[in-house]
Amino acid sequence: MSNPPVLLLLLIGSVAGLLSGVFGIGGGVVIMPALIYFAGFDQHRATGTSLAILLPPIGLGAALEYYRHGAVDIRAALIVAVGVFVAAWLSAMVANRLPGSYLSLAFGLFVIGLGMSVVLSPVRTLGWV
Repeated sequence: MSNPPVLLLLLIGSVAGLLSGVFGIGGGVVIMPALIYFAGFDQHRATGTSLAILLPPIGLGAALEYYRHGAVDIRAALIVAVGVFVAAWLSAMVANRLPGSYLSLAFGLFVIGLGMSVVLSPVRTLGWV
């Protein structure tokens, strides 16, 4: 089990925080790969650690700032949070029974699909396709 340097972990957290505040992302897209590739975590440990990281702060500072500007729908957030809670719990039970290589493959395919979606949407809007 690796014990990464504090500065590396702070850097991962800072990059995730920056991207979370700007784009609303962080956990799966930034923290997971960083813990695996830079901190030497295996897939299961990175997933568990990412969830533990996001529990307390999950963008609290950024969410408060958006709320201050009237850009948070509390009702929608609470309803979606219930779905996240239940689905995350159930899927964690399944994921802990799968080999890490299957989880890595599924995560990679998810990120590729997400990236394609993020790129294609503005390309269509801009009329490039």
